[in-house]
Amino acid sequence: MTNSQHDNSEYPAEFLLRIPKTDLHCHLDGSIRLSTLIELAAAQSILLPAYTVSELKEIVFKPKYLSLEEYLECFKYTTAVLRNPDALVRVAYELAIDQFSIGVRYSPQLLAVPGVLTVEDAIEKVHEGLARACTEFNALPPVANGEEPEYKYGIILCAIRHFTKDSSPWYKAFWEMHEHEGEKRIYGLASVSLVATADKLRTNKNTPIVGVDIAGAESGFPAEDHKEAFSLAHKKFFFKTVHAGEGYGPESIFQAITDCHAERIGHGFHIFDTTNFSNPERSLESKESYVEALIQYMSSMRVCIEVCLTSNLQTLPNTLLEQHPARKMIEKKMAISLCSDNMTVSSTNVLNELKLAIHAFKLTPWQVKDITMTGFKRSFMFGDYVVKRAYNRKVIEFYDKLAKEYGVISLRNTD
Repeated sequence: MTNSQHDNSEYPAEFLLRIPKTDLHCHLDGSIRLSTLIELAAAQSILLPAYTVSELKEIVFKPKYLSLEEYLECFKYTTAVLRNPDALVRVAYELAIDQFSIGVRYSPQLLAVPGVLTVEDAIEKVHEGLARACTEFNALPPVANGEEPEYKYGIILCAIRHFTKDSSPWYKAFWEMHEHEGEKRIYGLASVSLVATADKLRTNKNTPIVGVDIAGAESGFPAEDHKEAFSLAHKKFFFKTVHAGEGYGPESIFQAITDCHAERIGHGFHIFDTTNFSNPERSLESKESYVEALIQYMSSMRVCIEVCLTSNLQTLPNTLLEQHPARKMIEKKMAISLCSDNMTVSSTNVLNELKLAIHAFKLTPWQVKDITMTGFKRSFMFGDYVVKRAYNRKVIEFYDKLAKEYGVISLRNTD
């Protein structure tokens, strides 16, 4: 569905463009500009299946994918060109220019090259690119004069649920160093290493690493494999988010919350699915009770679901936008935020995701504000909580100012 097909007449296009937004779930390696991908591949002699933007969109970065696994194939091309310090700075800078919202995440262990680019270097180069763009934009008059909220970012480090020796040079070296360990143990140890690195950089260099995540194929690779790493992250006061309920059912989300202490859930698409349980003999009544208890807990604790509409429609081809479970999440007053997931792989951005949601779910002005502000309230912002509260207040005041300016009434619902 293109932007021209959206019926957002209740909300002026300029209003939707100008309101402050977050992107809590945006992968750096899935959001590289295709023109940049081509340039970097040529400069580094990396083979691509095509060397024009239109051909790459036809062959690799498709409108639809057969499965999550096919969707993830795109990343072998993007990560290949990012194992270079200058490339990381450039892509992070360009992402900030294209994006400018909170919550950039990526997997540095996929990009590190032993002896050439360490995991620490990969993180610091991304920080350098994001900081450069942030400084430039915060110097512009509307922000510098205090008329608009400043731009902020935080880095979420993403561990991988499972990997092979061929996933990256770093993973190859790590696998060889632990060749006598079982596969699941190796997955978990790599995540522990990532958390330890995050702690070192945040402590010694004040790098704005706000949290950790795990991503990758979900079915068959449970979050419990990474329980030790997330326990360490919890003890080190990192925020936690987990890709869950994207390729598996409610039990995966439960495991993310209980075993990994997740405060946010990436996707959560299958949260209402009573057919997707590990024990097929469990009665329907017990499944429904389990799901309802999970929903009530998440709602009460305001565990935010990072909803990625376009990405889900691409990896679950039989899903219609109007039937996306986000509709039910909104009806049940769950905490959700609209996210891009991968701007390039999914050919989208947060503005487009907002338009899609307004069109499909007929969002009221209050619902638009509530979802938008939830992104700020549930963000893993780096730094002092008092500063965060003041920033969020400024964001709300700016939103209300724009709503008044464009005649968009956002009075709170009575329910």
